[in-house]
Amino acid sequence: MTGLFITLEGGDGSGKSTQLALLVQWLEDSGCVVVVSREPGGTELGVELRNIVLHRRGEMAPRAEALIYAADRAHNIATKVRPALARGEIVVQDRYIDSSVAYQGAGRVLGGDEVRDVSVWATEGLTPDLTILLDLDEVTGKARLGERTAFDRLEAEETDFHARVRAAYLHLAAEEPQRFLVIDAREPVDLIAEIIQQRVQTLLPSAP
Repeated sequence: MTGLFITLEGGDGSGKSTQLALLVQWLEDSGCVVVVSREPGGTELGVELRNIVLHRRGEMAPRAEALIYAADRAHNIATKVRPALARGEIVVQDRYIDSSVAYQGAGRVLGGDEVRDVSVWATEGLTPDLTILLDLDEVTGKARLGERTAFDRLEAEETDFHARVRAAYLHLAAEEPQRFLVIDAREPVDLIAEIIQQRVQTLLPSAP
């Protein structure tokens, strides 16, 4: 039995954490076994890498940043995600390869194809069954982030950086419409959750 791999993507301030928690609760209430992960930081090693890539002070070369994300991803997929899928469980994950393509490929202007190729190699080509993209314009996203008291290195970037990230996400979704579910993140939280649940329901195995 093969499990289900669902990822949530979106710019900073789009509400991914909220929707991930609601989706996991709904799945568990439905009797599903769910494994939750995130990138970076889904494993013990990943937590260390997350602190380096998001909270280390001082300059970091864009290529070094991209490779740290790929290293975290390789370990997360090999030690946490693939074993869960092999057990027939549902993995719900905050960010995956699309984040690197958008943030490092477009945001850091490294080139999306090269960044994607590194991560495809790192994960041995594992592709999500569904990617939920919470689309939010960069101005609204920045306003939402303004309510926080601290920012990580990516959240602190200028508006044009986040505009490039959003454009990259939308381009990825247009290239793979079967995999992506794009939702306007300005919609009410409950409505977004309902749209997600309806789509995920179509992927769940039917009761015997």
